[in-house]
Order: sequence, then C-alpha cells, then structure tokens
Amino acid sequence: MKLTVVGGGSTYTPELIDGFARLRETLPISELVLVDPAAERLELVGGLARRIFARQGHPGRITTTADLDAGVADADAVLLQLRVGGQAAREKDETWPLECGCVGQETTGAGGLAKALRTVPVVLDIAERVRRTNPDAWIIDFTNPVGIVTRALLTAGHKAVGLCNVAIGLQRKFAALLGLAPAELHLDHVGLNHLTWELGVRKGGPDGPDLLPELLARHGAAVAADLKLPPEVLERLGVVPSYYLRYFYAHDEVVREMREKPSRAAEVAAMERELLALYADPALDEKPELLAKRGGAFYSEAAVDLAAALLGDGGSPVQVVNTLNRGTLPFLPDDAVIEVPARVDASGAVPLPVPRLDPLYAGLVAQVTAYEELALDAALRGGRDRVFRALLAHPLVGQYDRAEGLTDRLLAHNEEHLPWL
Repeated sequence: MKLTVVGGGSTYTPELIDGFARLRETLPISELVLVDPAAERLELVGGLARRIFARQGHPGRITTTADLDAGVADADAVLLQLRVGGQAAREKDETWPLECGCVGQETTGAGGLAKALRTVPVVLDIAERVRRTNPDAWIIDFTNPVGIVTRALLTAGHKAVGLCNVAIGLQRKFAALLGLAPAELHLDHVGLNHLTWELGVRKGGPDGPDLLPELLARHGAAVAADLKLPPEVLERLGVVPSYYLRYFYAHDEVVREMREKPSRAAEVAAMERELLALYADPALDEKPELLAKRGGAFYSEAAVDLAAALLGDGGSPVQVVNTLNRGTLPFLPDDAVIEVPARVDASGAVPLPVPRLDPLYAGLVAQVTAYEELALDAALRGGRDRVFRALLAHPLVGQYDRAEGLTDRLLAHNEEHLPWL
C-alpha cells in the first residue's frame, strides 16, 4: 500500500508518522511519500520519519520529493495537510480582523475566509493532478477550512473525505473522564466542521445508552474549563459545544483577549523553529513531547482509521468525517458538507441518521452553511463583491461597514496569493 502526504514537510508530520508506525496492522503501508516544496524542512522531517519507522520496526519505505506528480503516482490515498502562505499568512489572518472588532482566527470568520480563498484553488489543482495521474486514489483532506475545502473537492467530482481531530479528541477526553475505553463511546457529533455539538455520548454504539447527562453532572465543570466557557452555559444547553463555538458564544470577550496577547500564529511559529531544531538531531527517533503543544492531537489515529476504512483493509466502520449532507440535516442542501458520524468503506462515506438539531443550533448551522457556499464561490471565481458578500453573510461579521473594512484588509494582505487581483 502506498500513501502520499502533501505538505509532508509540516512539523505535524512526525505525529502522523508515529501513528503509522504504531498502527501498522490496521494500515499496512509499504511506501510512504512526503511531498513538499520546502526542501530544507522536508529533509529534516523525512529524516526523523525514517528514524521513527526504524525504531518501531516498521518495514515500510519513506521517500521525500518536491515533485507532486511523481509523489502521487500509484498512491492508494493522498492526504492533504498544506498551509498556503505558511505561518506568515496565518499571523495576518489572526491580526487584521481585530482592527475591525472581529475575531482573528485562521479557520472561521474573516481570517478563515482569507485562508479558504488562498487554499481552494491550490487544493483543486493538486486534486486534478492526482486524478490525471491516479484517478482511483482517495483524497483525505485535513487542510483547513476543512468544510469548505472538502466541499470544493466533492463539487469538482473528486474522491474525497474531510477529516478533523475535534471529534476524536473529545471522544478520548470523555472516555478518560468516564473511565471507559475510547472505542466504547459513540458521539452524536452533529454540525459543520468547527461548528459542532455533542448531542449524545453513547456507550457501545449509536443505539447505546446516553451517558451525556452523567458526564455533565459529574464532570461539567472540567469540560467547561477546557472549552473556556462558564459551567452554567453547558448546564443550560445540556450539550457539549466544540471549543470553536466560543468564538460565537463569547465573541467580544475573545476579541479582547486576542488584542491583549501574542497571536497563536506567533506562538506556533516559535514552536516550529524549536521543533525543527529537534528534528535535526540525528539521535532523535521518536516524536518529541513539544509536538503535543503544536496541536492536532490524535490526528494520526483518525487518519489511520479513515484511510484503512476507505482502502478496504480495516478501520472502524463508523467514523466522524466531513462529507455530503444527502438529506441528513433536512434544513440544508444535499450538497452541503457536514461533519457527522458516517459509515465508511471502500465506496466512501455515508452519513448515519443523527438526532434532530435544536433550532438554537440549526439556525447557526444554516447561516454558516450559506456563508460557506458564498466563500466557495469567491474562492472559485474571485471578485471583491463576492468576498464582501461572504463576509456579510458570516455571523461573526454581519454588518456592512465591518464587511467593507474586512474586505479591504483581506485583499490587501493576500494580493500575492490571489491571482485574480
């Protein structure tokens, strides 16, 4: 089995490599190709990747290349984890929206739109080259904003599934709090990428008893602290929102915090420099502890599980993924991309029935879905007015003067990445 990682020079990659090595019975990779145009980073990451495989006795071969077409040739699956513009672009995404009183974040709001505009054309070009070179390969998208990028891929007819680590992270956290094995818990995880709620925490499978009331009664304060929300918010909702919902539920508070401290991008950039220095040590043959602070917890387990199921060699039959709605949420178009539990096999991902979404959440999901449709249109066709319309539709913007100011700043900061300008 051959698997290719586009964006293989990412400092995330050793987390992925560690998972491939530990879970080789689930996903028996014979060749792993890391593709990245950043030669120096790729060399460091590739060297550590080979040492991790060697330490754990994995027989697979790891190669590195800047040649995308060669890297994806004959691949069974291609995993996308790229960042157009690097951490420098992320730093801008997290700062200029604050000038207009809006959250600065790389996957939602104005910053998320900027990333979508930069990313969608690049990902579609990669996918077309994969299709020309190897039309049977599955594309697994971990590139943010996952919902918009996956919708772009599926709309263009590619064999693609979107992946996020939020659900698997919550599953692991809840299992630890309840004293259960993660595999014993099924989450009623419903919504859009980075806009989800846990409506149930079921023991044993989709039809098992719901442990969510017990979880909130016994551990609500701890869960709320992780989400940086007051415990009474969870008590009133009776569900567990994704930590990204804090941008919506406590927007002004978050903006004040962001204005008072360094951006997450600055923190990550400093961390990446330290990680790359560690990766350069020829004696290092395991992922360093610092990598846990970089983000992407349990990413490798989720990626292995999804790839194994898609390639028909194993993996869990039910996984939380990003895929077409197909009537699952009846208030959304069928071609919207949602994030829910789905049955996954070699034919793709089919959403399972999910609990009814309360209007309190469904209204926000519908509004963000409309924004994502407009964002994809802007990414595919360009134009200042399309950018403005997408921003005006986003619930974190929603005012015409803010949308105007954000449009001006988005275009000014992304000119080098938007050829239509």
